[in-house]
Amino acid sequence: MKLLKLIPDDTNIKFLRFRIPFYVVSVLLMAASLGLVFTKGLNLGVDFVGGQMVRVTFTESAAAPIPQLREEVTALGYGEPIIQQMGAPNQVSLRMKLPEEGGELGTADQMTREIVSTVREAHADARIDGVEAVSGKVSEELFSTGMLALGLAMIGISIYIWVRFEWQFGVGALFALVHDVVLTLGLFALTGLEFDLNIVAALLTLIGYSLNDNIVVYDRIRENLKKFRKMPLPELLDLSVNETLSRTIVTSGSLLITLVALLVLGPDVIFGFTAAITFGIFVGTYSSIFMSTPILIWLGVTSDSFVPQETDADRQEKIARGEA
Repeated sequence: MKLLKLIPDDTNIKFLRFRIPFYVVSVLLMAASLGLVFTKGLNLGVDFVGGQMVRVTFTESAAAPIPQLREEVTALGYGEPIIQQMGAPNQVSLRMKLPEEGGELGTADQMTREIVSTVREAHADARIDGVEAVSGKVSEELFSTGMLALGLAMIGISIYIWVRFEWQFGVGALFALVHDVVLTLGLFALTGLEFDLNIVAALLTLIGYSLNDNIVVYDRIRENLKKFRKMPLPELLDLSVNETLSRTIVTSGSLLITLVALLVLGPDVIFGFTAAITFGIFVGTYSSIFMSTPILIWLGVTSDSFVPQETDADRQEKIARGEA
């Protein structure tokens, strides 16, 4: 039986021929993304701006009527709620941002009373298990901690690649990770999708995927640097990317099949999470080919980068053996 090959073995695409145009476009996109984040801003969720959470159990129902509940609460005019199943299928948490009218305690309490009253009137079996408030201070700490986690993850990964390969590879990986995260933040600033802790988790997942792609390509580059000592570096990098291209396409394609299904058919509560990872797969695959690889040329990687340097002790030993 003949195996299906998405990418032929003799594929020889000159990726690095276009490295400068791709870098220019990527840098411009990163600048535009940062501009959107700092001017338009992110649509921060309850986790990061504070709000109210109401826990409800529908005692006589097998499952909570989430779509109906969302429509009823949205009609109150305080915005669309975030409704998540928690525990049993008939238990949900309903989260609302603080009202935009300053977010005063009285206004927040009034909003909560109206929500509780609406739920009880529309659903006779609704039992309110609790009402909790997320303060603005706690939300700011969550946002700071989430951003710190992203930064530390990228720095830690870069140090790992530096130790495993060379410092140039660590810098290349860090640039690719920053590229992926910045473009994803730009997408959320542009579209206005809600940015909450779920999206921070998606960004950390994206960092892991991008790292995996980069290590596969970097491993092949290291092997080829040892094997083809006299090959020009741009040709060697093209060869390495082409040799790992089949694996990259198959991995990305199999993930996208699942992600697109979740994006189209999945519940609203995970739409932002799925959208972040789906977009991240595209930019992560792109950056592993066009960002983290070409930068090695400008950082001075050579065919001697992974060849052990001869020390004075080695030379003395050769002289003693009569080999020098």
